[in-house]
Amino acid sequence: MMPSLVMTFCPSVDPALRAALVAADLPVEDLDDEGRLFFRFHDDQGVLVGHGGLECHGALALVRSVVIVPGRRGHGLGSALVGALLERAHALGCREAYLLTTTAVGLGQRCGFRPLPRSEAPAAIQASRQSAALCPASAVLMTRSL
Repeated sequence: MMPSLVMTFCPSVDPALRAALVAADLPVEDLDDEGRLFFRFHDDQGVLVGHGGLECHGALALVRSVVIVPGRRGHGLGSALVGALLERAHALGCREAYLLTTTAVGLGQRCGFRPLPRSEAPAAIQASRQSAALCPASAVLMTRSL
């Protein structure tokens, strides 16, 4: 059973978001760029469990900046958080989702993503700062339909 999460908008200037991403060695250089949506995730007791974000490029969504706070990892919260982000992306009109990861291929697979050669990604995903500059060449690109 997936944990229930409460998802709320998180401004990119939120110090907790930036601190969580820096601590997880995730990029923060583009947080203020246009088209980014970031969210806080709390459990049903109101305790912060993580952050996550989306970039929408037309009907394409790039899931990014997913981090679960230390001490809460390993309980299915990552899958629940990604699931909530995918639901939001679908509600925004996205029909395909992508993610780039150096450490969370297993999480991506549990959430229905499959690896895709970066050269086969749509131009909008390849041109994103995440793909073009911020994520290393070793990052795995993954995709799934919404």
